[in-house]
Amino acid sequence: MAGILIFAETPEHTLELLNAGGNIARDMGTKLVAFALKNEFAQDYIRHGADEVLLLQPAAQDQPLESYVPVLAQVAREEDPDVFLVGATQRGKEIGARLAAQLNAGLCSGCIGLELDKAKNLLQMDRLLYGGLAVQKVVCTARPQMATIAPRVFEPAPVAEGKEGKVREISVEPSSPVTVISRTAKPREAVDITEAKIVVCAGRGFEKQEDLKLARELADVLGGEVGCSRPIAEELRWLPEDLYLGISGKKIKPDLYIGVGVSGQVQHVTGIRDSKIIFAINRDENAPIFEASDYGIVGDLYQVVPVLIEELKKALKK
Repeated sequence: MAGILIFAETPEHTLELLNAGGNIARDMGTKLVAFALKNEFAQDYIRHGADEVLLLQPAAQDQPLESYVPVLAQVAREEDPDVFLVGATQRGKEIGARLAAQLNAGLCSGCIGLELDKAKNLLQMDRLLYGGLAVQKVVCTARPQMATIAPRVFEPAPVAEGKEGKVREISVEPSSPVTVISRTAKPREAVDITEAKIVVCAGRGFEKQEDLKLARELADVLGGEVGCSRPIAEELRWLPEDLYLGISGKKIKPDLYIGVGVSGQVQHVTGIRDSKIIFAINRDENAPIFEASDYGIVGDLYQVVPVLIEELKKALKK
């Protein structure tokens, strides 16, 4: 086949990988192929750039998502793709690693960028190192070149007007020696902060838990959500861990991030670096957060935030 294969756990993530893979497919002059877990998504993938959709057989209720690994590996051996991109969800990371092992291929885990070296027809893949302090460039010389890509690293692929493609069913049934006895949804203590367009992040500059109402009020005025730095969630327990932003917490990509009393250590910045606009409020003019910010105010959050809230309320009334 010589093309680009894409597998992701959700249709939303698949559209993002179609965007990442589509750019490379055009540069390589090859086709873009997406796996689909349900037939209802197939035509949507084609509308967003897929040349072909491979429809997988549904897994039995007692089978985990990882049961698709042998099927994906078999397809890859038969089709011999140039590139295989896998969505790096919690389960997707395991699928990508097991696939790479079965195919004897190199894998760039946590890939944040792709670029084709046209002279060698090889991908240069970027991933973060040392908590975001450095970017490593990875080149895999074996086929297929593989990468796992987290949600929201790329924008969803735009609709390709008039795009046509074909849907092909994969007859092999997924199977695994692991049997799922039961499934219990993990209770969520907070909103999904990764979906918010505006995030107000509370940092250690807040002196008391009740003062977090300032961050909440600012977020409400802007129609956003409240997140926090690691100490607020893990050490002080003032907010749920679902709201902690950083390298070992949630990674976000909002239109606007406002850090209030956040120092901005590299572990935190790694989780917010893809925000379209970063705005910081901190009384320490040397706080690292300002180096990552598009805009900033040096001042006491207890003085700045109330004024900012009132000014925003006035502006929104006009």
